[in-house]
Amino acid sequence: MRKWMIPAILAATTALAMPMTANAGGNVKCRMTFKISGWSVFYKESNGTGTIKCSNGQSMSVKLKARGGGLTVGKSTIDNGQGDFSSVSNIKELLGTYASAEAQAGAVKSAKAQVVTKGEVSLSLSGTGSGWDLGVAIGSFEIMRK
Repeated sequence: MRKWMIPAILAATTALAMPMTANAGGNVKCRMTFKISGWSVFYKESNGTGTIKCSNGQSMSVKLKARGGGLTVGKSTIDNGQGDFSSVSNIKELLGTYASAEAQAGAVKSAKAQVVTKGEVSLSLSGTGSGWDLGVAIGSFEIMRK
């Protein structure tokens, strides 16, 4: 690997791991708790449920769907996931499809962290669970009203 590639790769992965500071025009902070499980063999598919609660008192039960493709294989479950959204004006701005890219490697007990984006809204996800997975995937993370 060329010497200039290592700093470029580190800069790119650091930028992806940091929550975006873009503001969707509001000052409402929202947090999501969730459970999600899925499998992958080149194509990745996960489904789950969650609850979003916001600083202005709004809350919503949601369904989650993650889809993607790449060089992946595995099966995993996140039982106690948490997500922090960038500031918004209304909870409805959080619904929709977010772009995602991830690299994963885990066995038995594992932890996961990821940032997904949808326009000016970003969502920082983290959680622990069980299963095993290995690979790289690019795809979507969708939040729908339950």
